[in-house]
Amino acid sequence: QVQLVESGGGLVQAGGSLRLSCAGSGRTISAYAMGWFRQAPGKEREFVAAINRSGGRTTYTDSVKGRFTISRDNTKNTVYLQMDSLKPEDAAVYSCAAKGTSSDITYYTQVKLYEAWGQGTQVTVSS
Repeated sequence: QVQLVESGGGLVQAGGSLRLSCAGSGRTISAYAMGWFRQAPGKEREFVAAINRSGGRTTYTDSVKGRFTISRDNTKNTVYLQMDSLKPEDAAVYSCAAKGTSSDITYYTQVKLYEAWGQGTQVTVSS
């Protein structure tokens, strides 16, 4: 099972940018479709973005389309989430997750399908 560690969170003003990183260890992430999720206080964990194994296919929740970009560098065993034009409602703990798959086409948007999770990184957006 791959282990995941997120970094890059912090405090940013509305309209600012952050880049989150998710570093894998123990196994190569090239065997996994990857996703980013977030959870705000008092709310359920929600899907943010997902990417297939090779990085050629991505999908986003509607609220972040055009502002967030998920990418991966399998040579560095790392997945990224570039977040631009941040809004106060984007504030949450962001976690990355991995889903083992033999398919290089599929990405996954459902929390329950993911097998491995990082501990999360806090993103705070001031208005």
